[in-house]
Amino acid sequence: MKEKIKLLVEQNHLQVVAFYEHLHAHPELSYKEYKTSQYIQRQLANMGIVFKAPIAGTGILAWIEGCSEQGPTLALRADMDALAIEEENEVSFRSTNPQVMHACGHDSHVASLLGVAQIMLEMRDSWSGRLLLVFQPGEEKHPGGARLMLEDGVFAQWKPSMMIAQHAFIDYGVGEVGFESGTIMAAADEIHLKIKGNGGHGALPHTINDTVLAAAQCVVSMQQIVSRRSDPFSPSVLSFGKFIAPGETNIIPNEVQIAGSLRTMNEDERLRLRAMIVEIAESTAKAHACVCEIEVYDGYPCVNNDEELTNAAKNIAIEYLGKDKVKGLSKRMTSEDFGFFSQQIPSTFYRFGVQGRHLCEGLHTPRFLIDSEALKTSVGTMTYLAYKLMSKNTSQ
Repeated sequence: MKEKIKLLVEQNHLQVVAFYEHLHAHPELSYKEYKTSQYIQRQLANMGIVFKAPIAGTGILAWIEGCSEQGPTLALRADMDALAIEEENEVSFRSTNPQVMHACGHDSHVASLLGVAQIMLEMRDSWSGRLLLVFQPGEEKHPGGARLMLEDGVFAQWKPSMMIAQHAFIDYGVGEVGFESGTIMAAADEIHLKIKGNGGHGALPHTINDTVLAAAQCVVSMQQIVSRRSDPFSPSVLSFGKFIAPGETNIIPNEVQIAGSLRTMNEDERLRLRAMIVEIAESTAKAHACVCEIEVYDGYPCVNNDEELTNAAKNIAIEYLGKDKVKGLSKRMTSEDFGFFSQQIPSTFYRFGVQGRHLCEGLHTPRFLIDSEALKTSVGTMTYLAYKLMSKNTSQ
């Protein structure tokens, strides 16, 4: 069956590339993936695959029944949204949407899942159970499309017994994939502060409340949470990238705005640090005779790869690609809303290499562009994983 899948991947490759190039040329921002969703629905309908839409605005749930109901329910996920970046790649399928670009590979994820659907549908007599295809909006933007789809009952009818997602990876070459079990990506929470006081003339500091000084001290004090108060055996990162003090050289403003993010790899530590941030920010502002208004938005949870499923998936990938093509993954302090799924369902999130014929620059950059040959690996690996996990005879 491995060779049959590889043959089908080759035969369908041009169609998958066509999916990819269309999606790349027509990117849409988070929660605005209206045409993207319509395009996916047309392709599913053309294949004769049943689906439900919309879910959480633009999301889609499609499903394929195997030859028998006596089997697992496996969910495969692809995210659909693009980023607010002006593309600089000179290709025929360059983005036609000004200042919007698929700079994170979500176009390749969707194209791949459509390719997997084609092959699994053709082979439905050789596997049992139910295959769910989740096309998800809004991975790039709070509160996360995964969260919204769950709240909208995406799995109300069928709850998966396991779930898989894949992501483009520039650090690996075409034909390579990476797996790692355990917590592999961080939880991410947004922090927004307003430091308020009575500003005034900078030459008369004794008559005002120095909001700029109070805000600066808040940032310094909160940074010490990670260096002195967090568990050194539990990685955490606290970064502030926004500091707006709309004054002048001799004017202290009444209000300063600060925003940043907290990244943690442990849910208990996450809650502890969030509470500590609020406490320290409020007390530091008060010490400077100012008031701190702070909101910590509940962001994405950690992505946790189930050990049993991930080890099984890695071995299946080795069987399909060869041991030299299957690697490990480093843990990352970046985040992914797939964590919402992995909290509820035994899951694995792996990566496929996209570096090949041309230099693929970093994710979220204007020159991010995959080698389309990588779509053979992404389609083939995910198809073989699905087949083996749902096959009546996994020795085939």
